[in-house]
Amino acid sequence: MAAWQQKFPSLCAPLRIGGLTLRNRMASAPMGFPYLTEDGLMTRDMIAFYEERARGGAAIVTVSEATTHHTGKSHGRLINLENPFAIQSLTDAARAIRRHGAVASIELNHGGMYSEMDVLNESRDSEIFKYGASDMVLPDGKRVREMPLELIRTIIDAYRDGAKLAKRAGFDMVMLHGGHGWLIEQFLSPATNRRTDSYGVSLENRARLALEIIDAVRGAVGASFPIEFRMSGVENIDGGYDLAGAVEFARLIESKIDLLHVSAGFGEDNFAMTHPPMFAPHGVNVHLAAEIKRHVSVPVATVGALNEPAEMERIIASGEADVVCMARALLADPELPRKVERNRDDEILRCLRCFTCHAERMLTQTRVCAINPVIGREYESRFALPASAPKRVLVVGGGPGGITAALTAAGRGHAVTLCEASPELGGALLCERGIPFKKASLDFVTTRALQLKNAGVQVRLCTPVNRAFVDEYAPDALIVAVGATAAVPPIAGIDGANVVVANNLHNEINRVGHSVAILGGGLVGCESAVHLAQTGRSVTVVEMGEKLAPDANPRHRPILMKLLSELAATLVSTRAVAVTERGLLVRGADGVERLIEADTVIVAAGQKSRSELADSLRGSAPVVSLVGDCVSPRNIREATFRGYHAALDI
Repeated sequence: MAAWQQKFPSLCAPLRIGGLTLRNRMASAPMGFPYLTEDGLMTRDMIAFYEERARGGAAIVTVSEATTHHTGKSHGRLINLENPFAIQSLTDAARAIRRHGAVASIELNHGGMYSEMDVLNESRDSEIFKYGASDMVLPDGKRVREMPLELIRTIIDAYRDGAKLAKRAGFDMVMLHGGHGWLIEQFLSPATNRRTDSYGVSLENRARLALEIIDAVRGAVGASFPIEFRMSGVENIDGGYDLAGAVEFARLIESKIDLLHVSAGFGEDNFAMTHPPMFAPHGVNVHLAAEIKRHVSVPVATVGALNEPAEMERIIASGEADVVCMARALLADPELPRKVERNRDDEILRCLRCFTCHAERMLTQTRVCAINPVIGREYESRFALPASAPKRVLVVGGGPGGITAALTAAGRGHAVTLCEASPELGGALLCERGIPFKKASLDFVTTRALQLKNAGVQVRLCTPVNRAFVDEYAPDALIVAVGATAAVPPIAGIDGANVVVANNLHNEINRVGHSVAILGGGLVGCESAVHLAQTGRSVTVVEMGEKLAPDANPRHRPILMKLLSELAATLVSTRAVAVTERGLLVRGADGVERLIEADTVIVAAGQKSRSELADSLRGSAPVVSLVGDCVSPRNIREATFRGYHAALDI
């Protein structure tokens, strides 16, 4: 028998940093978790969130985000290192991470001018302001005041004390956040540092705060305790430093740190650079780390839309970076590193880069993932008991909701059969086939199909289910996830030869001509427009409402709208009147009709639930649950969440 061989030897190789040895080169990047106490203490839910990544095989798990001083609280709820009771929950967190063989790290930060903590200065006519590197006014009209020297010294001491507390609590290392536009970078950046004292003008002076913080932390933790420094390889703002400037700064700090973590971007306007969207290539920021690594001797970490093992192996093997850091990828699949180590990369659930995770932080202050319903519920999921008695479960529909329900039910010990009427699994996700930036959606289907096989779920394709089928099968529980069909507006010519329904675009792409009119400006219509425009076609999107893609989440939508504005023409408050041989006849809000000349008209007018079929199956088994689009057309997150919980209820 041949000896077992590691498929990704460079990615799985150990690495020595400071006094520690990392078990592999895959790290869990800082990800905030909103479930803290009001006074900034970690909760059991928060600790379980980080422990999940340690259990999944990450070499480093970085707890985020700990504020070092009350003037620097950059988000609604953060770990408060000034709280005298912080040691208890920090100790529990470090122990939870370390007991799985991972290195426990914690990110220390100060928001500076982006702090949510406004300062009321009674001596200046009750002026409300924030502290930053220099005086300025933010776009929202709030004033930033130059941080006085006395406060600078106080904050340096706060970093020192925070690091000392982290070490006392059992953390193995600390990360100092010097990128993304937070306080340290505000001092480093020539765009925001206009000081004329010892902290301004020259690079050496602008870097002084970073250097003094590093020195203070080193004095507190000792020589063998690793310090990771996170920086932006480029700022991408007017007057900010470029990659050459980043190299210069990196050379100033390399002898004082143990790991240099290279990200990108400055502030909210650079969200799409710091968090690459689905439209950007995987590893789009790796070149920044690679260039900096050429000039420094300290190990370098890279980050940004990384989740493909083969690509990460190449990055490490080629010497572009020493460590790859992942955030969203480890929300979608916390076990990614473990699967890589065990040559089970075909079982990795790839992140969709849909920004559901970030959007929910904005909208509801919760932590979720569109394709992993356990995220945000790691603690409570430990108490999901196996079935008290195995049951015969029939799942009708092979879209994301049905697949998730089948896997969850099988995982609890039930005997599960999944029936899908079409020749393949995937449901609504199949309409994204052929769109490069939606490839992860198809990967989701492929991976889930393999997991269904491994879980022992009997999958029957080309098997429509009706009441008679259910009566004959006689399941103990029935989960109905039959999805939706395309909504087609009843206008003249809609059945013409030049019309393609968006759901079928992947099968009929060869029928799509050079000029295209898309009827419907929701998420599907707008993403289809971007895709077709990227193939060189001339595209116009027509939306009857006042807003394009209202169903897109608030993190994804601005990026989609920017791209759409660059690639396609759009019309809002405009109704389709008829499809003609020459294109799409529309009527604007002013009542004037015009013809949009197009070779092809694509219908993306939404979805219609298959409620009639779903309703016909009610009452056909002792337990009947309806999930996904057959209840109401929503999104993949709603389908997976409902499918997961429907299976838990059996």
